[in-house]
Amino acid sequence: MKYFLIAGEASGDLHGASLMNELKQLDAECQFQFFGGDLMRAASGVRPVKHIKDMAFMGFWSVLKNLSTIRKNFSACKKAIVKFQPDVVVLIDYPGFNLKIATYVRKSIRIPVYYYISPSVWAWKSNRIKQIKRDVNQMLTIIPFEKEFYASHNYEVEYVGNPSVDSVHEHLDKTEESSYFKKKYFLSEKPIIALLPGSRKQEIAACLPKMIAAARKFSNYQIVISGVNSVHTAFYHEFMNGNNYPVIKHHPYQLIFHADIAVVNSGTATLETALIGTPQVVVYHVMLGRLAYWAKELIIKTKYISLVNILAQKEVVRELYAHLFTVENLTGEMSRILNDEGYRKEMISSYKILREKLGEPGTAQRAAACIYHHKKV
Repeated sequence: MKYFLIAGEASGDLHGASLMNELKQLDAECQFQFFGGDLMRAASGVRPVKHIKDMAFMGFWSVLKNLSTIRKNFSACKKAIVKFQPDVVVLIDYPGFNLKIATYVRKSIRIPVYYYISPSVWAWKSNRIKQIKRDVNQMLTIIPFEKEFYASHNYEVEYVGNPSVDSVHEHLDKTEESSYFKKKYFLSEKPIIALLPGSRKQEIAACLPKMIAAARKFSNYQIVISGVNSVHTAFYHEFMNGNNYPVIKHHPYQLIFHADIAVVNSGTATLETALIGTPQVVVYHVMLGRLAYWAKELIIKTKYISLVNILAQKEVVRELYAHLFTVENLTGEMSRILNDEGYRKEMISSYKILREKLGEPGTAQRAAACIYHHKKV
């Protein structure tokens, strides 16, 4: 079979590559073309029609400034699909672009469209549900409650598992001793406070100073920062006020695993931290503080911002965002986690329930099976 996949950002490239690898196991004659990144290129052995570096525009102003590029990308995508003549189109997240492609495929080409990783229509832009029902043959979701949510709108979707379960299962070494980890990275024997300020410079600059200011109040602990390869280590040092806190860019799961507590910028890392089992505080910086907080209450339909709480559908971890993200609030929550054993145990117990709800590893494998076998029926 011939598969045309579309991913528009780094996470989609990762999920797309995993999906390609599983499709190759099922379909010895598979052929790929795609919009994606280096991981999908490595998995398929094919150059992307368009690379994610030319597609990942985040935020209203970025999109507005790059409208011409986005239009060109859309045109190039349509032409590539027509030329390739795939048996199926697989859309991976990236809803602003991918839902338009779904409409185009339904109207002009009439081949099956699979959508892997649903837009968060339960949180906002619920008007997209009608379009999804019309243009997407099968939605493959990674959030358990989405199956029930879509069913309430008379649309059957398939829950295939959550990629974070696979990632933690594959990359976390639970047999590693803390003493070995600390020696490997030249850390002291003190217990660890892990700081995860995000992957973008803007996020790091906004979050890391407050994280460090709060963590410094716990002198019996050592501060260790989880860095990313795309950001130079010197950038992290700009926010250390002359201190030399370790920045570990490899094995973030091992850092979280060996930490007594993690302070995590909202994103996939919050869920990964929960799956690893480390108590955490979730933070999120937004401009305009209280005004942004009120806007969220008006626009977004979910009560929570962190994946942990959204998936659990209750408050498992404390969320400090907008005007609530202060050094004082962060220090208070960290102190509670470190000193209130009952509170700590309750959080870890909720993590276990969440892990059970998400199911076993094998997300990409199940998604590939849905795409391949449904097409064959």
